[in-house]
Parts: sequence; C-alpha cells; structure tokens
Amino acid sequence: MRLTSFTDFGLRMLMRMASAPEQAFSTADLAREFGLSRHHLSKIMQQMARAGLVETRRGGGGGAILAKPAQEIRLGDIVRNLEIGQPLVECMGADGGACTIDGSCRLKGHLRAAEAAFLEELNRHTLADIALPREMATP
Repeated sequence: MRLTSFTDFGLRMLMRMASAPEQAFSTADLAREFGLSRHHLSKIMQQMARAGLVETRRGGGGGAILAKPAQEIRLGDIVRNLEIGQPLVECMGADGGACTIDGSCRLKGHLRAAEAAFLEELNRHTLADIALPREMATP
C-alpha cells in the first residue's frame, strides 16, 4: 500500500502542529520548514480544515491550529480524510474505472477488507503518539 504525497505532507504538518498545540502555524512557515510548496500545503490545509482536523484563522496572528487535542485525533481518520478520492485500485473508484473483469472479480472484496484493516490499525493510535519531539520540531 502506498499513501499519496498529499497524505504524507498532511501527516507531517499535523505531527508538527501536535508538537506545539498552542501555536498557530501558517502554511508559509510550514512550507519553509519542510522545504515544500506553499501552494500545495495550502490545498492540504484546506482539506484538513474541511475534515475538521484543523481550524484556520485569517489575519495577524492567524494560521492553523489543531481542531481538538492530538490525543483525540485518530491516525486512520486522518488518512481516510486525506485520501478521499484516491481509491486503492482503479476499480474501487466512484466510476469503477475501466475494469474488464468487473462482475466476476473476487479481488475487490479482499482489497476492501485489507484497506479497512489498515485504517483500523492506524485508528489504534493518535496524533499525540506521533507528534514530533519539541527539540526536533523547532526550526
């Protein structure tokens, strides 16, 4: 299984935010810290806000903060929200893809079960479990 870079970067951002939950983070600061595109991180931040993982504030002193304590944010829920629209395989997409064996394929059910087990395992852990250590988190 492979997660998208969108999810990878989102997890990194949340890990950083969990290391200093009292601090508001701008996408510009996070982009600089991780050496990533500010535009790309802005899209990720918007998705995380829509999913209720972060709250954003505009203006001076603005930025993003965790929407709830890190120990209440489950890793599987993060991944599920960031991977929306990214099916494990093409045939599991909303349109079914261009599968030529649909209707007689027995693989799809096993893949769905494996994906559910993967997310269930991640949900046994929280963002607090993977927060960056404070000494590593400061630029």
